[in-house]
Amino acid sequence: MTEPTPAPPGYAADVRPLFRQQDRDSMLKAFDLWEFDDVRRHQDAIYARLADGTMPCDGAWSAADLAVLRTWIDSGSRP
Repeated sequence: MTEPTPAPPGYAADVRPLFRQQDRDSMLKAFDLWEFDDVRRHQDAIYARLADGTMPCDGAWSAADLAVLRTWIDSGSRP
């Protein structure tokens, strides 16, 4: 019997928890990292900044966390 394919990541369960309160606070003037529609609308710019290490300002995301975000984007940005 084959193992079931895991569901792609979703925003609420997998992506939203990656953003801390201080991340949200620092970006609120542009968009809300805790709002699905805002993150989906700006997902490519958010990913680019996280991948190049310019966001968040206090240290880069881990490769595993970046992979979750990239997979979420590539699989259709599910809520």
